[in-house]
Amino acid sequence: MAAGVLLFVAVNLACLSVSGNLVSGERSFSIDHKNDCFLKDGKPFQYISGSIHYARIPRYYWKDRLVKMYMTGLNAIQVYVPWNFHEAVQGVHNFTGDQDLGHFLDLANQTGLLVILRPGPYICAEWEMGGLPAWLLQKPSIILRSADTVFFLILLYTVLFTTDGNTDKEMTCGTLEGLYATVDFGTDTNITQAFSRQRQFEPRGPLVNSEFYTGWLDHWGDPHAVVDAQKVSRVLEEMLIMGANVNMYMFEGGTNFGYWNGADHDTRFRSVVTSYDYDAPLSEAGDPTEKLLAIRDVIKQFRDIPSGPMPPATPKFAYGFVTLKKVRLSHGLLNTLSPLGPVKSQYPLTFEEMKQYYGYMLYRTTLPRDLSEPTPLISPLNGVHDRAYVCVNGLFQGLLERDTVLVINVTGQQGDTVDILVENMGRVNFGSKINDYKGLLSNLILGKDVLSDWTIYPLDIDGAIAGGWPHSDSRKSFPVPQKDPSVGPVLYMGTLQPNGLAWDTFLKLHEWTKGQIWINGMNLGRYWPARGPQQTLYIPGPLLSTTLPNNITVLELERAPAHLRVLFMDRPQLNTAQFHFSFNEVASFQPRFPTWSQTREIYKSIYWC
Repeated sequence: MAAGVLLFVAVNLACLSVSGNLVSGERSFSIDHKNDCFLKDGKPFQYISGSIHYARIPRYYWKDRLVKMYMTGLNAIQVYVPWNFHEAVQGVHNFTGDQDLGHFLDLANQTGLLVILRPGPYICAEWEMGGLPAWLLQKPSIILRSADTVFFLILLYTVLFTTDGNTDKEMTCGTLEGLYATVDFGTDTNITQAFSRQRQFEPRGPLVNSEFYTGWLDHWGDPHAVVDAQKVSRVLEEMLIMGANVNMYMFEGGTNFGYWNGADHDTRFRSVVTSYDYDAPLSEAGDPTEKLLAIRDVIKQFRDIPSGPMPPATPKFAYGFVTLKKVRLSHGLLNTLSPLGPVKSQYPLTFEEMKQYYGYMLYRTTLPRDLSEPTPLISPLNGVHDRAYVCVNGLFQGLLERDTVLVINVTGQQGDTVDILVENMGRVNFGSKINDYKGLLSNLILGKDVLSDWTIYPLDIDGAIAGGWPHSDSRKSFPVPQKDPSVGPVLYMGTLQPNGLAWDTFLKLHEWTKGQIWINGMNLGRYWPARGPQQTLYIPGPLLSTTLPNNITVLELERAPAHLRVLFMDRPQLNTAQFHFSFNEVASFQPRFPTWSQTREIYKSIYWC
């Protein structure tokens, strides 16, 4: 979404970032105010671009996605660089593996795509805290998106410009002196009026829609957003006829793996779902859609597009269902999940004060008196950010939720252990509430008592699972399965047996409630089918082993179904009402194996890319 200052890189950024030694005068990029266009190497230039987020796509598939964008007829891509993705811990930088930005830009160069770079420090993008690292919040007085944090990265042969919303207020507040002002809008906008608004700030120069919305994001609890393909292609054609430069946001959305989803806060806190499919021309799994083909038909009216067929969808496989088992809770569990040990504090500490920036923390105290009757546990200042799962002596009492559930009733005896597992659902990525602290931000009141004397555990669940737990301790972790559903936070585990294929698949947690899931140590993200709309999680094929058991770990936070089954499907379900089947249908599900001819064609397409 529109936010902040960005750079247009006229020559390919990969060349600049890797070699940095282009011969002076070989290439240039500038604005021709007289003729209302960009000049690239001295010639009029119009870009047709699409947004792609390398941080939301596995490295293995970067080339595949870029080739598909190039074959659509794009001559540029727009790329965000999330600061927190590369410096999650202050002073510790990571540009390797899935975070290898240089390699991604090299691939864009090899594919023949120019790059519009949006390096931040703030990017919005429905990304955790808009790309800003949470450790900035350790400075309590910090004012984000101000002189405290803003910096500019200047590259050779670049034009700096802003992209702002299509309102007078946003354009007035967002534009900066000396930077070229552009606008963004979607299919429901009067194009002439939108570009007239840009002309108020840039009387001469190229028309630019920096974010032409091909779809939209989803929040938990909202319907799945869909934008009509014909509307997208029609508005794109109208802009290109006007000679405008267009970047389509998104061209492929990808996935908010792990804890990287952002959130919005208008009247209340609303977390973004794990899928960032965005109803984009390329699906979450990188598959060409009807929308992409319609866009391609428009582009070829204005420029020559590469010959040859569009690369096909990556292969998908329905591996069937797997039955999970409850992980036995041992006395040493907290030593495993919280290797740094707890911190004692009279009053609650936030995630940021504990330097636990993402995921979960456990707050532990005791009941100050007997509670024979249900007694209200209250978050009087709406201080639970974002969900708190409350247990007394291991018995689940209920949950508190930011802006929504501020009181529950609990019972117990004096001295009983009170465990409150707090979940960070992703920080606000846009607007005035971006200073989004997590955890228990204020005291909890039990009846007339202020709960105090806390023992606080920062939980490194990801580290434990990446290290092989709980499967490495299977003798202790596989008790006799319990048929009765379990309530409250519980860990489950299982394995998907290999069948020689490592193809993309989608995991459906039918009748599960809410939680987090890991496959072979990778955090796939959050599931919440009970609230929707998203019903399946995308699993990239390269994550799976063709020869070894694939480890599955599930943290269910509220209630697991009695059947404890999860289902691997060959198609996504991003809308609650998209399709539905009963437990009997799930139980009788059989995996579908491809024919030899299908397998041959799929592998031909893979190697062609």
